[in-house]
Amino acid sequence: MLLEFKARSVLPLMIAACLGVGAAQPAWADGDRVEQLEARVAELEALLRQLVDQRAKDRAETTEMVQQASAQAQQAQAQVATVVEKVQPVIEEAEHEDKHQFKFGGYVKVDTLFSNYSDGDIASNSIGRDFYVPSTVPVGGEDESTDVDFHARQTRFYFGTDHELDNGDKLSSYVEFDFLVTPGGNERVSNSYLPRMRHAYLKYNNWLVGQTWSTFMDVATLPETLDFVGPAESTSFNRQPMIRYTKGNFAVALENPETTVTPFEGGARITADDSLLPDLTARYTHKGDFGHIQLAGILRQLEYEDEASNVDDREVGWGVSLSGKFNVGRDDIRWMAIHGEGLGRYVGLNVSNGAVITDNNELDAIKTTGGFFSYRHWWNDQWRSTAVFSYMDIDNKRRFTGDSVTDNVWSGHINLLYSPTPPLTFGVEYLYADRELESGQDGSLSRLQFSGKYAFSL
Repeated sequence: MLLEFKARSVLPLMIAACLGVGAAQPAWADGDRVEQLEARVAELEALLRQLVDQRAKDRAETTEMVQQASAQAQQAQAQVATVVEKVQPVIEEAEHEDKHQFKFGGYVKVDTLFSNYSDGDIASNSIGRDFYVPSTVPVGGEDESTDVDFHARQTRFYFGTDHELDNGDKLSSYVEFDFLVTPGGNERVSNSYLPRMRHAYLKYNNWLVGQTWSTFMDVATLPETLDFVGPAESTSFNRQPMIRYTKGNFAVALENPETTVTPFEGGARITADDSLLPDLTARYTHKGDFGHIQLAGILRQLEYEDEASNVDDREVGWGVSLSGKFNVGRDDIRWMAIHGEGLGRYVGLNVSNGAVITDNNELDAIKTTGGFFSYRHWWNDQWRSTAVFSYMDIDNKRRFTGDSVTDNVWSGHINLLYSPTPPLTFGVEYLYADRELESGQDGSLSRLQFSGKYAFSL
C-alpha cells in the first residue's frame, strides 16, 4: 500500500514538473516539448509498473515467510508435545515418590564381653550376660573366673513408610526387630535366636497408635555406650503399646498398664496384670541451638487381685523426670534426674517393683530416686569417648519387703570409639557396677566389652 501510494503521488508531481518546465520554453519549441513530455510520461509509467511489481514481489515473499514461520511453529509445537508426553510419566513418578517414601535400615553389631562377678555367676542364658541389667548382678556368692561371651543379638533392622495423602494429611508406619532377650537358640550349635518386635506403630497427623518408646522416656539423652542401655539403673526405659497425641513440643499418651509387686517379706516378683486404667504419661520438650531439655510425668494405678492370698487392692503411682542434652561445641553433656512412687518397671529395667504387699494384704508404692550424667568428647573426626556415672536409690519399707531386695545400685562406663567411616564403628568399653541389698551385702560386676557395628539405611 505504501509503495502504491508513493507511485500514485509521485506521478502527478513529476508530470506537473515537466509541464512547468515546458511552460518556460519559447513557443517555437512546442513540438519538441510534447515529445519530451510523452517520453517522460513513458518513463514514469515504466517506473510505476516497476514499483507495483516490486510491491507484489515483496507481498509474495512476506506471505512465504509467514507460511514458513507458521510451519516451523507447528513443528516446534509438535516436538514440545512429544517431549511432554515422554517426560510426563517421569514427572508423575517423581511427584509420587515425593508423596510416598519407603525406607529400610538398621545395623549389624557384634559384641565380645569379658565379665567378672565378685559374688557369684550368671547363668549362660541370662540377659545379664548380653548387656548390663542391674538386677542380675550377683550378691552373696563366691567370686568365680571371668565369663567370655560372643554374640550378635543386638543386630536390628527396620521398615518404615511416609505418605502425603491427596488432602494433605500425613500418614506413616514403622516396624523394628532385633534378637535380644528371645528364646529359640543356644550357644551349643547354631546360636539361632528368634527375632523380637521392638517397635510397631502408625502415625496419622498428630496421632500415634502402636508400640514404641514410652512418652515418659527421653531417648535422646541416652549416652553413646557399647552396652545396650548404658546407665540402666537410673534412666526411664520402656517400650509398650499406647495412644499418643503430639502438638508441637507437647505430647500426652495413654499407655499399657502393668503392675509388678514384691510379696510380703520378699520373694519372686509378681506380675499382676490386673490394672483397669491405662497409665497416663505426658512430656514437654524445649529445643534450641544449645540442645534440648525435657520435663516428663506419669500417673498410674497399681492394682493386684489374688483370691488365694486374699489381696485385692489399688494404689496410685506417680513419677517425674527432668532430662536434657547440652551441646558443648562438638562435645555434649547428657543427664537425667528421676523420682517417683510406684515407678517400678519404668526405671532401672525393673530393678525395683512398683509396690509391695503389706502385712494387711494391701499395696504400698515403693519410692525410687535416680539420675545419671555423661560427657562425650570428640578427639578428632574419627575418635571419640563417653564417660557415664549412674545411680539409683530405692526407699524400701523393710518390714514389708525384707532384707533381700535391692537398696541401691550404681555404675560407671568409659569407652573409646573409632569410626574410619561414619557407618562403621569399632570400640572398647569398661563397665563397673555395684548392687547393694537392704541387708548391707553387695556384689559388683567388672566388664570389658569389644564391639563392631555397621549401620545402613536405604
